[in-house]
Amino acid sequence: MKLKPLGDRVVLKQSVAEETTKSGIVLPGQAKEKPQYAEVIEVGPGAVVDGEKIPMEVKAGDKVIYARYAGTEVKLGEDEYIIVKQSDILAVVE
Repeated sequence: MKLKPLGDRVVLKQSVAEETTKSGIVLPGQAKEKPQYAEVIEVGPGAVVDGEKIPMEVKAGDKVIYARYAGTEVKLGEDEYIIVKQSDILAVVE
C-alpha cells in the first residue's frame, strides 16, 4: 500500500528520536521529544487558489523541518508517517 497525498499535502517520515541525552542519560519512551526533522516521502500535486495552481516547493527525498504540532500521524504497516500541508514545512535542510 502506498500513500498518495492530495492537494498541497506532503507525506513525511519522521527521524528517530534520541535515545540518550548528550550527557548520557537514557530517556524512557514517554520522555523522548518527537523530532521536527523528517524526510519527504511523497508530494501532492499542489493546491489551486483562485483558479491558479500553486506549485510545490519540496520534492521526494528532501530533508525538512516542520511545525511542532502540525499534521496527522498515520501508521501504514510497520511504518509511521506524518501528513502535513506544505505551509507547515518551515525549511528545507541542505
